[in-house]
Amino acid sequence: MIQVLHISAECYPAAKTGGLGDVVGSLPKYNTQSGVLSAAIIPKYSVRWINNQEWVTVYQSTVWINWRQWNFRVQQQAGNTLGYPLFVVDIPGLFDRPGIYNDLSGAPYGDEITRYIAFQQAVLEWLLSFPWHDRPRVLHCHDHHTALIPWMVRYCPAYQQLAPIPTVFTIHNGQYQGAFSWNSSHLLPPYEAAARGLLEWNGAINPMAAAIKTAWAVTTVSESYLYELHQNSLGLESLFRQEWRKEHGIINGIDAQIWDPASDPMIQFHLDGNNIPKFKTRNKRVLCEWFGFPYDAPLISFIGRMVGEKGVDLLPDTFRRFIHAGARASFLVLGTGETWTENQFRSMAHQFLGRFNAVIDYNEALAHQIYAGSDFLIMPSRVEPCGLNQMYAMRYGTIPIVRTVGGLKDTVPDIGLSDGSGRGIRFDQFSIEDASHAIYRAASMWHNDTGTVGHLRERIMAIDFSWEKTVERYFAVYRGLGAQIESQAVLMTPATAEPAAETATEPIAEVKKRTASAATGRAKKAAAQPAAPPPQTMEKPAAPKAKPAPKAAPSVKKKKT
Repeated sequence: MIQVLHISAECYPAAKTGGLGDVVGSLPKYNTQSGVLSAAIIPKYSVRWINNQEWVTVYQSTVWINWRQWNFRVQQQAGNTLGYPLFVVDIPGLFDRPGIYNDLSGAPYGDEITRYIAFQQAVLEWLLSFPWHDRPRVLHCHDHHTALIPWMVRYCPAYQQLAPIPTVFTIHNGQYQGAFSWNSSHLLPPYEAAARGLLEWNGAINPMAAAIKTAWAVTTVSESYLYELHQNSLGLESLFRQEWRKEHGIINGIDAQIWDPASDPMIQFHLDGNNIPKFKTRNKRVLCEWFGFPYDAPLISFIGRMVGEKGVDLLPDTFRRFIHAGARASFLVLGTGETWTENQFRSMAHQFLGRFNAVIDYNEALAHQIYAGSDFLIMPSRVEPCGLNQMYAMRYGTIPIVRTVGGLKDTVPDIGLSDGSGRGIRFDQFSIEDASHAIYRAASMWHNDTGTVGHLRERIMAIDFSWEKTVERYFAVYRGLGAQIESQAVLMTPATAEPAAETATEPIAEVKKRTASAATGRAKKAAAQPAAPPPQTMEKPAAPKAKPAPKAAPSVKKKKT
């Protein structure tokens, strides 16, 4: 029986645009490895990973959105190769299109409200088909795309059979609340009249506000971010203060089985024993060869979405100031986002050959290599609920340079602290001056104090950011709500059943194969996608399917250490 069902718009490796996908791809896996069988369910997008999988239909029915009927199927990934059951909701006409939130031109889909209301109703219809004793013991909803579920199960007559199930709502990014006009209220399922006020916030329907009001518990992905939401949450400040008794700040973990410098199939050289200098030297030389950087200068990188909340618009002028000052350092950025920032980086790649380069692309394999080969990773975020990149960087011995905000504050103490707990370099103000000074501190340490750099690498690579400790905090939240979460030996077999009838109630296949062995299948799949050396500047692809590296790219063969 599935004890915890994670409901989300993203789940790595099926669909990911940021940290939400990483977290939902890891949390059910480590829940399950701890003995609490958990599953994830997301929409069935027409993206490469999903299209390449085999799916088994376990339920099919319809939902009504206003006057229109939408057919849907709930399907399970055959093989259970992720270490937990992954389900998708296939709604033809709503999600069977390329991209997750945006079309091929980058424009957001105009029917987002309909899409995610239909998805949430389909999930609830599926759960109603379960015998009451087989229903999940916790519904764990993630971000605004699933935020109406806690409200629906309490106030929509069609779903009130599910009301006794505790609901947990996790806020990964409070900047996106899913608010829409009351002119679209007809898209909602019928609900009790008294529940109208629970949807209302500042004159609009606000799904995130509704979840904060109606979920049994609310969590954020770091303690500092929870406090920040009380002070600045785009109008929800008073609501967060009002509901503080049920709020919990739980820092994210990372999947240590995927992010493992000793076995990561996406990097060119693996960590051999405790020989960190050899590991960093070899992987840095790969990046310097690919991008034309000098090896005798620190390499400072940025990886992520080029959007305002990540503070990326601060970097072009910050990098220019540092380069014009004659200081020796190289800069590399990887990501996509706002056109202005992308164009700034493209221009700089031509202007500062050998000092700066940009890859305007989403490239998971290259990201792993950059973590392994960079000396420093910069994160100048305006807002950072948790941040995973700084944890990935430290796992690979790359020293983080971060702004003192959200989860970055919780995970990266400054090296200047007298107690010796420092893990990186922090700056407080969102300004070119503060960011430049932080980069100067990093470069000065790299050039003048190699012993400190080596010692710091050893320290940060020894930090345990894995999910094992984090899942126990979630279990405590679940049990605090009265959920009967039981740790037990969890076994699974690949899903191979024939497509189910409309009244099917069995959510997963009979159990035979241990989760631990299934989890290794994920790493083996990743091994089939080795890191390909990229060209010096890559344009944003015109289609969502990944393309092989152009022939002009330098040829670097992977070596064993």
